[in-house]
Amino acid sequence: MKKITLIATCAFGLEAIVKREIIKLGFDDIKVSDGKVEFLADVNDIAKVNLWLRCAERILLKMDEFKVLSFEDLYQGIKKIKWEELISVNDKFPVNANSVKSKLFSLSDIQKITKRSIVDRLKNVYGVEWFDETSDALYYIEVSILKDIATVTVDTSGEALHKRGYRKRAGDAPLKETLASAMISLSFWDPSRVFYDPFCGSGTLCIEAYMIGRNIAPGIMRNFAFENWNLLDKDALKNEKNRARALIDYDRELKILGSDIDRRSILRARDNADILGVEDEISFFIKDMRDVDLYNEYGVVVTNPPYGERMGDIEEVERLYRDFGKKFKELDTWSVYLITSMENFERLYGRKADRKRKLFNGRIKVDFYGKNHISKKRKRRKASDTRRYCNRYGAALFVRRTVQLMWVMDGKFKKNQQLHKNRVFCYFIGDI
Repeated sequence: MKKITLIATCAFGLEAIVKREIIKLGFDDIKVSDGKVEFLADVNDIAKVNLWLRCAERILLKMDEFKVLSFEDLYQGIKKIKWEELISVNDKFPVNANSVKSKLFSLSDIQKITKRSIVDRLKNVYGVEWFDETSDALYYIEVSILKDIATVTVDTSGEALHKRGYRKRAGDAPLKETLASAMISLSFWDPSRVFYDPFCGSGTLCIEAYMIGRNIAPGIMRNFAFENWNLLDKDALKNEKNRARALIDYDRELKILGSDIDRRSILRARDNADILGVEDEISFFIKDMRDVDLYNEYGVVVTNPPYGERMGDIEEVERLYRDFGKKFKELDTWSVYLITSMENFERLYGRKADRKRKLFNGRIKVDFYGKNHISKKRKRRKASDTRRYCNRYGAALFVRRTVQLMWVMDGKFKKNQQLHKNRVFCYFIGDI
């Protein structure tokens, strides 16, 4: 099968995550640069990477790369590309352009020259003078010139990959699905642990966590530009979606929680989860973060709190961060990961971050903070803590270690459950 070069574009700061995803999909010839990851693939792999990449924004098919110092260089360079292998006589092929630090800077002229060059080549190949561009196939061609080096690509995705298809209702400051997935990836969340977003908004982080926990392909609900192309096998996408459905893990137990003080946000989150069909598997509830009781021993918080820029008053946000820090200082087995544009976040939170990374949320420069609250020397669990967990799960009796009590209660125990790793058992009495 013919080898092609694909480019996965992404937000600045997410290149390493996208590279990790590409390696996981089985590709190894990879080149990373600012905002993009380039790799070799087979033609039908276009369907695979569009379907599975969670943190990339688009998948571009690289046609060629050459130096341009004049419009004649651009015309001849574009004309050398074998466009007939991709574009049929009636296909649509709009052209976009951008230029940075280059001699050719007029974007409209770059677009015109590129279009004319492609048309001239196709005229010679197909022997026609006019292109109706009436077919369903659509090729978004982009010429990107950086320091006089032109990179010619065709967009295989169509709509950006963060458009998963489940988020019909968004809040005032929506978080892109790709960035949400990247935050979860950076947290190294294990689906066996509780996932909680105390500022869930329209529920993006929780829904992305569910899709990761169930191994649901992010593009399984949407369509792509390449579907009407002649380049791929006709059933390439259909086959990939069938394989993706077979890989969904329906048996794994997940506990994903999302809360928000705003009732409208929770309604939006529930509606979005309903579109995906998981409204009963994610717990969205209306509650102030300060009043939420978290009984589980191990958990991960991944959240996008207010910044005080697009929404929320600065003083109110600062007070919120202080209370946030106090809240999770008590939960020494929980880890906290978040993004914010507030440079004094660590001081407000009350603890230094273990990890810090520069990211962009839209056009807002933010920092990703990670705090692992689990210390190497853990405190022994108090008996009162054990009682609290047993009460949480409806247990009528608790004991530490393994104690033979079955015979004492005449075998009336309904079941027993081992909680956590220190061999604490809760016994559920059936006739109480």
